[in-house]
Amino acid sequence: MTRTIRARFAKGVIEPLEELEMPEGREITVTISDSSAPGEDEDAFEACAGGWKGLIDAEELKRNIYADRLISTRPEVKL
Repeated sequence: MTRTIRARFAKGVIEPLEELEMPEGREITVTISDSSAPGEDEDAFEACAGGWKGLIDAEELKRNIYADRLISTRPEVKL
């Protein structure tokens, strides 16, 4: 069985943050995926801010989205 759970590493011990239903003493294989450091994602987000500026007309995009919502491809229901 394969499961992905959240865990915390503290004082040299990996502590599961979720209940594990398995017998005590069972050997398991652990794959560790390190979460990004706090603030790292925000920095990357701010670094790319404005990257699309001048490439797309936001107002035209919104008009197109609203216009597309008015198009119905479903057949009319006959009662």
